[in-house]
Amino acid sequence: MKRIGILGGTFDPPHIGHLVIADDVYHALNLDEIWFIPSQVPPHKQAARVSAAERLSMIEAAIQDTSYFKVNPIELERSGKSYTIDTIDVLKAMHPDITFYFIIGADMVEYLPHWHQIDQLVKSVQFVGVKRPEYQLQSTYPLIFVESVGIDLSSTIIRERIRDDKPIRYLLPTPVYQRIKERQLYEKT
Repeated sequence: MKRIGILGGTFDPPHIGHLVIADDVYHALNLDEIWFIPSQVPPHKQAARVSAAERLSMIEAAIQDTSYFKVNPIELERSGKSYTIDTIDVLKAMHPDITFYFIIGADMVEYLPHWHQIDQLVKSVQFVGVKRPEYQLQSTYPLIFVESVGIDLSSTIIRERIRDDKPIRYLLPTPVYQRIKERQLYEKT
């Protein structure tokens, strides 16, 4: 049976923190692949700043050199909020021969009790919590914990740095950085 890690998010924009987490989980759990799944409308966040097509393009650019990283646009093909339970149900129906591991950051471990249909969801997918030094990870839900380097970085920080004319060059994979610069994404309007 194939073992696939799923890393979901808005990826607005995708940054090196996303790639480090995905790579650490891939190696720690000996997975076959990691699928990046960009969300259409996340239930717990504001809508993305750039279009779904642009975010998908940036993810494809970010992972182009890593053979075990793939992108799956399943949530972008649906309208409305992107609930994880719906995505997992569809993926399991499409791929009954795959065991899925849903990767979440330390901040999301604490938020798990508030996830839509969480009690059903933890029966459908194995959650993987990524440990970072500044978080004490505790959960009543069944999680596998994986250590990762503590990179204090978020897409919000990158967008704020762009807005404030601060450098972002080494916070992003080179193709994503180039795309943001060429298309003037996230700049003041």
